Amino acid sequence: MRPTARTLFLGLLALSFSAAATIAAELSRQSGDRLQRKIDAITSNAAREPVAPLTTRASEEEVNSYLAFNVREKIPQGLSNPKITMMGNGWLAGRVVVDLDEFKRRRGARGVMDPFNYLSGNVPVTARGFLRTSRGKGRFHLDAAEILGVPVPQAVVQELVSFFSRTPENPDGFDLDAPFNLPAKIREIVIERGEAVIVQ
Repeated sequence: MRPTARTLFLGLLALSFSAAATIAAELSRQSGDRLQRKIDAITSNAAREPVAPLTTRASEEEVNSYLAFNVREKIPQGLSNPKITMMGNGWLAGRVVVDLDEFKRRRGARGVMDPFNYLSGNVPVTARGFLRTSRGKGRFHLDAAEILGVPVPQAVVQELVSFFSRTPENPDGFDLDAPFNLPAKIREIVIERGEAVIVQ
């Protein structure tokens, strides 16, 4: 996966993990491939000098199909079935199943006060939040999160997000509180109901 495409994928995965709703649309390989072509076009456009103005619409169905089919093998071990709901006005909701036994095995023991000591197996993590972007920068604001339907503080979600979003380029993973640069010279991402509008 090329660096910019990889960054786009990790951004989608982080949002699905840190963004709770059911996905009504039926997922398909065709929808995932359609988003892949859009990502390729965004990546190619970013390589131009100067970058041509380009607006790309990515539907909720395309994003979830892409996660389910196109990059299924690249999802970090211990995560499965990531899904995103685009609620509009910048609001996102998401759900991912986390293998907590795998997470704890790879992370190591943290003592008796570790909240993950009391959970095991494959559990759904759901959350919702608000994405704000402008001038090539973005920031995600977590509103609420749950594990097995029980509300959890941001610190618990942050630990999971940081662990599973680590890369060689970013060994600390995605920081929920920190602003970030949008990849591929994207200037803005607008979350509308059922779709994201990506502006280069």
